[in-house]
Amino acid sequence: MTATAMKDESTSSKNRKRNKKRQRNPKPSSKEEPIESKLKSQKDTKINKNNKHGGSSSSSSSSSASKKRAKPSNFLDMLRERLSGGQFRMLNEKLYTCSGQEALDYFKEDPEMFDMYHTGYQQQMSNWPELPVNSIIDWLLSRSSSLVVADFGCGDARIAKSVKNKVFSFDLVSKNPSVIACDMSNTSLESSSVDVAVFCLSLMGTNYSSYIKEAHRVLRPSGMLLIAEVKSRFDPNNGGADPIDFVKAVCDLGFTSVLKDVSNKMFILLHFKKKEQLDSNQKTIKWPELKACLYKRR
Repeated sequence: MTATAMKDESTSSKNRKRNKKRQRNPKPSSKEEPIESKLKSQKDTKINKNNKHGGSSSSSSSSSASKKRAKPSNFLDMLRERLSGGQFRMLNEKLYTCSGQEALDYFKEDPEMFDMYHTGYQQQMSNWPELPVNSIIDWLLSRSSSLVVADFGCGDARIAKSVKNKVFSFDLVSKNPSVIACDMSNTSLESSSVDVAVFCLSLMGTNYSSYIKEAHRVLRPSGMLLIAEVKSRFDPNNGGADPIDFVKAVCDLGFTSVLKDVSNKMFILLHFKKKEQLDSNQKTIKWPELKACLYKRR
């Protein structure tokens, strides 16, 4: 091969290599779309592909992620519930160990505490197989709707909502216009103005006897006093009051015992009738101490 031919062959080989290199790495044209658009296009293509061929997997992954995110929320709810339960136990203990006036002043300063207490109270009641308030409502429904009722410690005023009777609802805080906020030992009712006085799980406080005395004042002669209380408070074998002593104290005030129902495992029902006339000899009444109903931490 001549020198000229070798030179031409070398040039031709270089040109072929240069052309192959250009084909492998072409120069971008001025109209080529930006890299951001390409990435977006590739992402959209991948999503569409997954939707066609692996949609269930994507959905499962999303569901799994959702469940993982839900755990903190469930934990927070549980934590809030525990905190709420702790505050309820604190408030419950306070109500059993202070006077009615002290409780009234306490909730006046912070009415939200009353809401917190009743939220916890409703949670506790949801565990009871039978509610004593329903027994009292049934009793009222079986009598004349003309009877005037005083509900001492009414809570959510369920009795007033459930019967046609005129009901005066009293509690430490008024959450609706039908409830009268007061110390239950000093209501605004006139003497001998009601036919039925109710205490449904509301004989709380160190001066509970003053509530019953107020009920005696406002009841007409032959009026009925209905009491429902936690059964453990009347269990002398576990630090509770002897129900015989309690019934005697109420009768010494000016009542006659009509009913003592201890058949329910959660609460006791006591019915009394106000005497037509008071005994001429005033007796010194010995009121038994009622055991505070305190809830254990779970």
